[in-house]
Formats: sequence, structure tokens, C-alpha cells
Amino acid sequence: MTFTPLITGGLETALNRVLYRDRSLKAARQRLAGKVLMLRLQELSFPLVLVFSENQLDVLSDWQDSSDCTVSLRFSTLPKLRDRQQLTSLIRSGELEVEGDLQVVQQFSALMDLAELDPAEYLAPWIGDIAAQGISQAAQRALTFVKHEVTRRQDYLGQTLTEEWRLAPGALELAWFCEEVEAMDRSLDALEARLAQLEAK
Repeated sequence: MTFTPLITGGLETALNRVLYRDRSLKAARQRLAGKVLMLRLQELSFPLVLVFSENQLDVLSDWQDSSDCTVSLRFSTLPKLRDRQQLTSLIRSGELEVEGDLQVVQQFSALMDLAELDPAEYLAPWIGDIAAQGISQAAQRALTFVKHEVTRRQDYLGQTLTEEWRLAPGALELAWFCEEVEAMDRSLDALEARLAQLEAK
């Protein structure tokens, strides 16, 4: 696919910038040096193969050799890999399927957890520290607002559906209503017949 190199190249650049710039992550990186982690995302037709070395991380879409660990997951599960505490529950729930050395995905999770994902740090060289910090804080506030709004709308929708369900008539109520309508219809027919008789006189 034409966009495959774009995805792998972009991911490789981003991960190298986040994981290989910070000297404090050296010990965590060394545990992964020489390891190969294959990510099979359900939304992609190709795997993402992370090949770790001491100085950089290569992201490939085609890997003929075997990997130390293969992880199958959905795209929405990816951010959860940052939390080492969630790994076991993700595997139990079936959100994460792991084949091979579990330690590799645990070490990758630990490395991601230790990495500082502060957008201001990456914006600062281009626009300055103060502007980068301002943009970062504004983005965080906007994200918090959007999350809050989505949660509020979900709660509102849930309450509305519950109330509507309560107000909806049951089967017996519906049957009774139909019988009442039929009785009213019969009464109207009888009234019309009587009025016709009276008019005839």
C-alpha cells in the first residue's frame, strides 16, 4: 500500500524522538536492545514491527524473520500499553493477545510509561518556550473539556433512554389501549346508527 511507508516512517520518527532523546531512559532502552516486537493492529492489513537497537528504533511493515513477541490488539488499546499495571487485565479481557516472550511487551510498556510525552517540549525549538507551554496548556484544557462533554452527553443519553423505556407502555397496557379504542369505535358506530334512525323519523 502507498500509505504504509508513511505510517511506518511517521511512527519511527515519533518513537525515536520520544524514546531515544532522553538520556534517563537509557537503562530501559538497553533491556530492549536486540529485541523485535510485532504489533498486529486489527485496523491495519500489515503488522508494525519494532526493531530495537541501542541507538534507535526501526519500524517496519515487512519482517521475514521471527519476532521475540507478537501482540494482537485494536488501535484503541494502544494508549493503554503505557500503563504497566493494565497489561494483565488487558490480556485477561482479550483486548491484548500475546505470543512469545511476555517480558518484551512489559519492557516496552515500561519504556513508554517512563517517556515524557509533553507536546511543549517538541514545540519549544520552533516557537519558543512560553508559546509552546501556552499551546500545550490550551490543548490539554480543550482535551479535558471534550472528554467532560462526551461523558456528560453519554450520561444524558443513558438517562433519556432509561426514562423513555420507563414511559413506554408494556404489552398489557398496549392490549388494553387497543381494546378501549375498539370499544370506542363500536360506541361511535352505535351512536351514528341511532342518529340516523332519529333523522329518519
